[in-house]
Amino acid sequence: MRVVCFAGHSGVGKTTLIEGLIPAMMAHGLRVSVVKHAHHELAFDHPGKDTYRHREAGAFEVVAASPGRLVLMRELEQTAQLTVHQLIAELCDGVDWVFVEGFKNSNLSKLELVRGPSEGHRLYPTDPCVVAVVCDDPAWLTEPASRPVLSLNDAGAVARWLVHNGDRFDYDPALFDD
Repeated sequence: MRVVCFAGHSGVGKTTLIEGLIPAMMAHGLRVSVVKHAHHELAFDHPGKDTYRHREAGAFEVVAASPGRLVLMRELEQTAQLTVHQLIAELCDGVDWVFVEGFKNSNLSKLELVRGPSEGHRLYPTDPCVVAVVCDDPAWLTEPASRPVLSLNDAGAVARWLVHNGDRFDYDPALFDD
C-alpha cells in the first residue's frame, strides 16, 4: 500500500484535486481509499433511519450493507483524536493507494497545495515530509521549492507523477510511531 497526504489551507482545493485524482489513478488500474480529517462532528445517518435509531439506542458499532456498499459507524466511548496511522489501520487490505486529506502535521509523505499569494504559513520550506508542491502558479511560492512543482489544474499529470514515484510512498506502519 502507498500513502500520500494532501496538505494545505482550507479552500485550497484538496478535495477537488483528490476528486480528479481518483479516476486518474483508476485509469492506471489502481484502487484508491481516502482518509479525511474533519474538525467537526460527523453525521452519516439521519434521524428516523434505522442506523440512526440503533446508534442512538447505544450500539457501539453499526454496520449497514447493501449489495453495493458497506458502512461501518463506530461510536467513540470518549472524545479522542485518532492518529492518521490508526485510521489507515482501519482500511481493508487490497487497496493500492491511500489519499489522506488533511493531517498536515503528520509524518507522512505529502503534497502541499498552494493557491494564491497570500495564504498563511507554508509547509514546504521547512517540512521534510513535503515531497512536492502542487500549485496553479509557481510565482506564488513564497520561497523557491527544492522539490518538484506540479500543476494544481492537471490531476492527470499529478497522478502520473505519483505512479512514477510510487516507491517513495510505500507505507510500513512499523516505521511510524503514533
